[in-house]
Amino acid sequence: MCGITGYINLKEPVSKDIIQQMTDTLTHRGPDGEGIYVNEQQNLAFGHRRLSFLDLSEQGAQPMKDSSTQVVITFNGEIYNFLDLREDLKNSYSFKTNTDTEVILAAYKKWGIDCINHLKGMFAFALYDINLNKLFLIRDRFGIKPLYYTIQEGKCLFASELKAIHKVNLIPQKIDFSSFADYFVYRYIPSPKTIWEGVNKLPAAHYVEINLSDLSIQLKEYWKLNLNSLNNSPKTEVIKKTGELLKESIKEHIYADVPIGSFLSGGYDSSALVHYMRELDQKPNTFSIGFSKWEKSEDQYAKIVANHLGVENKSVIADEHSLNLVDKMAMVYDEPIADISIVPTFMVSQLAREKVKAVVSGEGADELFGGYTWQHDFFHRSYPSSFRSKVARFFKPKQHPVDFYAQAMAMGWFDKNELKKMLQPHLHSYIPDDVHWFYRQHFDKTATPLKSIQLMDIKCFMGELVLTKIDRASMANSLEVRVPFLNHKLFEYIFSLPEKQYFKPTQTKYLLYENIKNHLPTSILNRKKQGFVGPDAYYMDIDWYRTQLKNSKLVELNIVKQSYIDNLLKETYNWKLWKLLIMEKWVQKWM
Repeated sequence: MCGITGYINLKEPVSKDIIQQMTDTLTHRGPDGEGIYVNEQQNLAFGHRRLSFLDLSEQGAQPMKDSSTQVVITFNGEIYNFLDLREDLKNSYSFKTNTDTEVILAAYKKWGIDCINHLKGMFAFALYDINLNKLFLIRDRFGIKPLYYTIQEGKCLFASELKAIHKVNLIPQKIDFSSFADYFVYRYIPSPKTIWEGVNKLPAAHYVEINLSDLSIQLKEYWKLNLNSLNNSPKTEVIKKTGELLKESIKEHIYADVPIGSFLSGGYDSSALVHYMRELDQKPNTFSIGFSKWEKSEDQYAKIVANHLGVENKSVIADEHSLNLVDKMAMVYDEPIADISIVPTFMVSQLAREKVKAVVSGEGADELFGGYTWQHDFFHRSYPSSFRSKVARFFKPKQHPVDFYAQAMAMGWFDKNELKKMLQPHLHSYIPDDVHWFYRQHFDKTATPLKSIQLMDIKCFMGELVLTKIDRASMANSLEVRVPFLNHKLFEYIFSLPEKQYFKPTQTKYLLYENIKNHLPTSILNRKKQGFVGPDAYYMDIDWYRTQLKNSKLVELNIVKQSYIDNLLKETYNWKLWKLLIMEKWVQKWM
């Protein structure tokens, strides 16, 4: 895994010092090496920080040119089918390294930008075609790896993290208050927006084509889940096929020239990953987090699985002092993100990095197999008692999926009226009329009701919140996290099935359960679904909030009303306080 940067200037020669400063900002993403490329015209520069897993020699260094020296790439990610692609391309390209990076270059030489449809993996990369005088910025299908860019005043800057763009002070650093309002609704800033005016996130499954003669751009989506072809295979075949696809994905994800470990929570997802790794003759180190004084603490279940599968397990325990790490999170995440597990994820990543450079993790399984509690709640509220695929496809649910989803995701409800209560009057014009515009944008009315919820999970909850959290928390500790469930072939297969073949109201993650039920302890198989959370008491110490929000910078800057904070502090339980605190810490750091 790596950090990438770029700087284009059409008005004057690019400064190597500027690209160096941007790249140095991302040393945590790639402590194993660095590289800088400046083109002959001196109007484009790439930077790269390297965390090496394949071809650890200097031959694998980036930025990298293709064999004709007419295409240059700076690449962050892993291409899991690169060996198969290399075999396909070896007769048309002369390889000099054993890296997946060079395979992308070879694929581009053969297929052009359509090469991205041949890639399986997690990736964000910039590709400069000298002959076409074009720059392509590309992000993977699920948004596992981040990429930000801005085009202003004849300049283009891009990077893996926002801090690299703002390090060099080439563009104004001004809050986008429409994004500010969005954050309180969603817990994150939805793509393509960022907290900063004029700076964009490249959305998942998209690429930007930039003409370097005038910096004109085209934004294109290159992948969508196809829901139209319903696969009515027999149940036994579906279970077997799912297991085969998952095992193959895990095999691809653990290929490296260094050992790969695993996060382990004792739930279905991470336990399945470790089980399959053992089947593939791996004995991974596993890493867990628990919470002190909590009977549901995950570390106790992780130890049961680790002992059963014969792997080493180390855990770190969060206590009342761990929340002091929240002060670091504004630097780690660049943008405010109010997932309640940002601190625990950072802690377990820190623990894992003591032993390994990479781990596998279970993100994507709930989206894929229908494992979230709100998905089951929606089903029980909305579906008829007879669960038949034809009925399920065409009946109208009692509550619109977007309305249900907005309530399920809120964790501290903010609508237009609540935002007006919080924000000073001069900011009310930034509040959108439809505060749930992002959910509506990713609602597919052609999908069955349950699949429409799953699709919003993929694009919204997972794509914007969960994957951002796991990337920043891990990379801040120079740790790569690989997510085998997020294999687009596996998603395409499962979503081609009628809901009744993969979703069972009485069994969470039915297809995954059927593949692991004979390999894990009964206590784990019967364990009630639990998200990556801690006890409410850990987050709801009102005195702590009162101390943290005293002399608020948000109030000082005339953004948030003091009376609004005071009223929240009179309550004993309100998740709006967590959202406010995270934004307060971000403003303290970046304003």
